[in-house]
Amino acid sequence: MSETVAPYSGLTPDVVIGAVESAGFEPDGGMLALNSYENRVYQVGLEEAPPLVAKFYRPERWSDACIREEHAFSLALAADEIPVVAPLSNRENETLQVHRGFRFTLFPRQGGRWPDLEDPDRLIWTGRFLGRIHQLGAARDFEHRPMIDPAAMGRESSDWLLGNGFIPIDLETRYRRLAETLQALVEQAFTRAADCRWIRLHGDCHPGNILWTDNGPHFVDMDDCRMGPAIQDLWMLLSGDRQESAIQLSYVREGYETFRDLDPREVALIEPLRTLRMIHYAAWIARRWHDPAFPNAFPWFNTHQYWQDHLSQLEQQQLALEQPPLPLY
Repeated sequence: MSETVAPYSGLTPDVVIGAVESAGFEPDGGMLALNSYENRVYQVGLEEAPPLVAKFYRPERWSDACIREEHAFSLALAADEIPVVAPLSNRENETLQVHRGFRFTLFPRQGGRWPDLEDPDRLIWTGRFLGRIHQLGAARDFEHRPMIDPAAMGRESSDWLLGNGFIPIDLETRYRRLAETLQALVEQAFTRAADCRWIRLHGDCHPGNILWTDNGPHFVDMDDCRMGPAIQDLWMLLSGDRQESAIQLSYVREGYETFRDLDPREVALIEPLRTLRMIHYAAWIARRWHDPAFPNAFPWFNTHQYWQDHLSQLEQQQLALEQPPLPLY
């Protein structure tokens, strides 16, 4: 599908309901769009049963093999009693299904709230489950899912923004020079960490993908699972200044190392990974700008003020990259 064509223009409510019916369920006609931009996700009510969550994959983003590998990882975690919301299978024992040209998967609905990551006990608790996820993730490699790639996330993203007219003309030179400096610093950090082991990860473990209940955390949305350093799943739990982040990391690490040691060399990758995420995030929105959901969700994007602020944030990242890694307590 061309990037100039809205990818979900044919995904009507009737198609969503029909997809759930095709999987052997009886929808009651009720549906609610959930907060998702990369894919389309709906809560669909069922007759005499709890609602399901139907996820429709963005066309051409992942191959079928990538999606099935994501599902297999989630199912393996769930089988090990790790609280990951895993996909449901249909009568043919298939998790990836197709209806009216749209690939989709059904999940049980899992309620919960954002975790209070200022609570040390919850940081330790979350760390324990991440340790268990990574213990299983280290048992084998992905064959089809991607790796964290500094060149793809950083250089290719910044080049794409420059090459497609998103950076304002008066900011182009500043952005280009800064992107080159940041890329060099990031690649130097990854080179120094080249001996660190890469494992299967959640890949996008920010607080919004952790649902908290009285029984603890549940991890959702494995859509970005990939190979990478373990610290990728830990650093997004940290916030505040260096001292606050270091203390938070100590709690996460305490829980994590109940099940698996954290390689201390990976702490030096926190700011490089943050830098890559910032550059890649801007390019991600830009690449999806043809999808009507993106201008609606990010109306502030692609204004001159946005790019000025983005550059200022990246300049702050250069300072962070030039500092020593967080101390380990």
